[in-house]
Amino acid sequence: MPFSGDNTLRVQAEDILLNSDELNRLILDSASEAICGCDSEGICLFSNPSAARMLGYDHPAELLGKNMHALEHHTRKDGTPYPIEECPIYIGFQKNENVHRDDEVYWRKDGTSFPVEFWSHIVIREGKTLGAVITFIDITERKQAEAALRKSEEQNRSLLQINNAIITNLTQQALLRSISEALHPVISFDRCAITLYQPERDSFRFLAVEGELLSDYFRTGLELSRNETCGSWVFDHQRPLVRRDLEKEKQYPNERRLAAEGIHSLCVVPLALQGRCIGLLSLVSQQRDRYSNEDAVFLQEVANQVALAVQNMQAYQEIDSLKARLEKENVYLREELRAEHNFEEIVGNSPALLKALHAVEQVAPTDSTVLIYGETGTGKELVARAIHSRSSRNGRALVSVNCSAISAGLVESELFGHMKGAFTGALERRIGRFELANGGTIFLDEIGELCLETQVKLLRVLQEHEFEPVGSSHPLHVDVRVIAATNRNLPEAVQAGRFRSDLFYRLNVFPIELPPLRERHSDIPQLVAFCLSQFSKRLGKKIDGVSRESMENLVNYPWPGNIRELQNVIERAIIVSVDPTLRLDRDLMPVTSAAKGIEAPKADSPEDRRTDLKSSTPLLTLDEVERNHIFAALQHAGGVVDGPKGAAKILDLHPNTLRHRMDKLGIKSSRHRLS
Repeated sequence: MPFSGDNTLRVQAEDILLNSDELNRLILDSASEAICGCDSEGICLFSNPSAARMLGYDHPAELLGKNMHALEHHTRKDGTPYPIEECPIYIGFQKNENVHRDDEVYWRKDGTSFPVEFWSHIVIREGKTLGAVITFIDITERKQAEAALRKSEEQNRSLLQINNAIITNLTQQALLRSISEALHPVISFDRCAITLYQPERDSFRFLAVEGELLSDYFRTGLELSRNETCGSWVFDHQRPLVRRDLEKEKQYPNERRLAAEGIHSLCVVPLALQGRCIGLLSLVSQQRDRYSNEDAVFLQEVANQVALAVQNMQAYQEIDSLKARLEKENVYLREELRAEHNFEEIVGNSPALLKALHAVEQVAPTDSTVLIYGETGTGKELVARAIHSRSSRNGRALVSVNCSAISAGLVESELFGHMKGAFTGALERRIGRFELANGGTIFLDEIGELCLETQVKLLRVLQEHEFEPVGSSHPLHVDVRVIAATNRNLPEAVQAGRFRSDLFYRLNVFPIELPPLRERHSDIPQLVAFCLSQFSKRLGKKIDGVSRESMENLVNYPWPGNIRELQNVIERAIIVSVDPTLRLDRDLMPVTSAAKGIEAPKADSPEDRRTDLKSSTPLLTLDEVERNHIFAALQHAGGVVDGPKGAAKILDLHPNTLRHRMDKLGIKSSRHRLS
């Protein structure tokens, strides 16, 4: 530019500087802050363009002569009226004080508001307040930044609380309650839930539900199939799902049910660990458009921690369960080792026994259910042990249950276990025999004694391989091979309605018939020799053998009590024997009831050996023998069952077991009380 031009500009600048009104106007117009001047009544005397622009006006002249409080400061940020008498600027006029505030809002021409920071500087002349110069700025961005910072701090604080909850809470409901309490200050919701994926059933089960809004449907334990829940989309895509208006966006059955409950917003995020989704974390609200994408991002951070907590909780529960199971298993195995089994192995080579053992060899390698028939004392449990030891499950326990020895009220708890508080006296969770036998074999002796109600549950285990402990609604899956045994005629029990036909056909997959000892005469010498070896060693006596006469008597006796009766006779004879050769005197020989028409032969007497043991009089059944024996004990005890002089004490039975036997045999103790 030519020098003459520069000189012209300098002259113009000097003219402007010399004109103070023009200088003031230039300063006001160039300021980015809003500036206006008011008299002591709040009437606008001047305004710069920035003030007009912030308040939504086209020109500063539109503000002149207007009451600025009525124009921009008439309402508080909560929507309530703001009287001028309470306005800080007006109060500053009255007190001759400058004012600075950053916690209020100004209102635009279009009715919208914005957060503002303002300064009011009073103008005083000769001790009198003439008005004030007010400067204000729009602090929307600052407030947003502060809000974002506070939200970030709250989120971090919430994540820290959740992390602490993960460390201190190992139960599912306590964990979700702590998470809920930590989330509430950050995200509003009416209900939250943790849902776990069940791969074996391809479904989602509610692990825990927490919140003020209760539901009769969405509760802990609820299980939804894949096509019933929007969680399947979240699970498959491993991405959050946000519904802002369920009434319009609902697609899945669970969303329709939520909408029917008054839920309008939904946010679901995956619980992912190392790229694998294990479940879902969900929030629901009755408010529309409640959740944003930013909320979903934060909730995903929470879910990442929750997933780790759930994994730790499951691991802890599994360790606790395995520990309890091992403890129970060890106790059971110790009891089994202490128990006196009839024999350590099956002895004999008679055709009837070999036929049964051949069946054992056939079925043992399979997982098929076995039903063993045989009279009392024929060794049904030994056969069950032989099947288990030759199966692929022999690395796990064989759990034996005598169904007749458990009272009807406790049989379900014994077989399937119970939860803490399931009934009076259930002070802790009990692991049932089926859960204890998981991976192994369970032997149900005297299966015919189970009540019909328990038979239904047993049928479900055989069909579905799952059951529910007493007091629980969650099914437990088990892998158990079932071997059952009975001394009853189950087909007759089915016809009489005492045993379920469907359960009978489930059990009777591979029946094995054990022969009674009276059909195994050739095995008796071997059994006697085996008993001698076992009991002489245990009793500390040297016994070389049995006299010929005694052996013949033992072979010819019909043995209604089978091997167990033979065992008792040999043990009793060894106790009283004084010679290396065992001789059975008359009082040691088995004696049957006179009603059988059989007399025991005299010990070591040729005449007795010629006695005809095959009487034409029919033998009594074992139930009849047992009934007669209980009758005799009751008569001796004067009809009293319990107590030191009761029939249970005489028979060496628990009173409840005796009562159960009496009920089964149709005996009523009142008939036997002495007058």
